[in-house]
Amino acid sequence: MFTPLEIEKLSEEFESRAPQEIIAWAVDAFWPQVALSSSFQTQSVPLLHMVSQAERDILVYFLDTGYHFWETLIFREKLASEWKLNVLDLYRDTRWDVFARGQVRTLPLEDPNLCCFIHKVQPMQRGIKDMLAWISGIRRDQTAVRAKAKILELQEDGLLKINPLLNWTKADVKRYMEEHNLPSHPLLEKGYRSVGCSPCTVAIGLNDDERAGRWQGRGKTECGLHTEMFKHKDFSQLKSEFHVDVSSMERRKEDR
Repeated sequence: MFTPLEIEKLSEEFESRAPQEIIAWAVDAFWPQVALSSSFQTQSVPLLHMVSQAERDILVYFLDTGYHFWETLIFREKLASEWKLNVLDLYRDTRWDVFARGQVRTLPLEDPNLCCFIHKVQPMQRGIKDMLAWISGIRRDQTAVRAKAKILELQEDGLLKINPLLNWTKADVKRYMEEHNLPSHPLLEKGYRSVGCSPCTVAIGLNDDERAGRWQGRGKTECGLHTEMFKHKDFSQLKSEFHVDVSSMERRKEDR
């Protein structure tokens, strides 16, 4: 629908636009093949609120990894109900069930990259395969990887990734939530400023980086949704990033 040059120019233009304007443009341009992804943590609330105010009933993907805090699941249900969000849960491929259940306690610790690929990357790849646009809530001030992102990012397969909050800071998030009297994730007051899966999230101090509690001590800052990992549709292409043996899954795939 847009050439790479048009996308580049629009992305530069959107640097000075409000997130609501970018969302409205995305919906007008790509409806109904546009969806949002959200982790339903405190940092996600402003974007979810903006989407709830949109004229269209935008699809919201939630990656149900099986490792979420109960507080996250309850918070998701609360927001979805009160704001009438069109939430669709995404789960891992059932071919991973036997493998994952056998390592349900150890996988997040022994091989967090593989765990994220199974429970986040692959489900999202399937969820957006028929979409033209994917709205994400990432911000440049969150990680070194995200600092290099653009508001509009054209993927190799033609999907357009849209990051309306990219140039916001945590102060902007706080200000928007206060202005609209929005609720925070129930674990925020306990020190969980960025909430992911329970085995990979810990509470942090007031002076720590916002995402310091994610995969602490494991040399990992991203789940893979916003890295090169997301470009790979076949886990065999990522063998070098995994530590746990997945040869049984490869054989199973060949048998099909």
